Amino acid sequence: MSIKIAIVEDNKILRNSFVDLFSFYQEYELTGVFANANTIVEDIRQSMPDVVLMDIQMPGINGIEAVKLLRGSFPELKIIMQTVFEDDTSVLQAICNGASGYLLKKSAPEEYIQAIHEVMEGGAPMTGSIARKVLIMFRSAQENQINTTFDLSAREIDILQHLVNGLSYKMIADKCHISYNTVRFHMKNIYAKLHVESMTEAVSVAIKNKLV
Repeated sequence: MSIKIAIVEDNKILRNSFVDLFSFYQEYELTGVFANANTIVEDIRQSMPDVVLMDIQMPGINGIEAVKLLRGSFPELKIIMQTVFEDDTSVLQAICNGASGYLLKKSAPEEYIQAIHEVMEGGAPMTGSIARKVLIMFRSAQENQINTTFDLSAREIDILQHLVNGLSYKMIADKCHISYNTVRFHMKNIYAKLHVESMTEAVSVAIKNKLV
């Protein structure tokens, strides 16, 4: 049984090269070739591919937006993104929106063939450099999650709570039965641990990260 492929690519030369590539293999059936993603849901509904090779940078609806649209209508569809640039933001957005794999356009034809087989077997094919970026971003996200307490002491959290409640340094000193200078000392440490430079920023980070 053949694997049905759809191409979404605004570059005519590259688009035609994909058509030529898949025409050499009997196991593939090219069911749709599209120059943009402006009517992507209807295009895919009519062509009904197993795998979509999706360009990222296109006029109108770009590839990242198209993936999100397709995931809403075709949750099982395999979508391999392709791009010229290894942009961290684009990689992350595409993956979060439901991309099944990610290849650079400079990838060799055999890499595309291998990626299609891999994604059909439930894998997530990625160019090596892209895979490394994803791993780095994943590690960074884990580290940020681990450090959400910011290593604040019990006293610092107490002072931060009073700060969020709108108390001044003097009022905090009276409430905690400590001196004004001690409050200033703790606030200096709080600013350093939260990586902020103002009271407003400290309150914002505390609320956002549910520190109090």
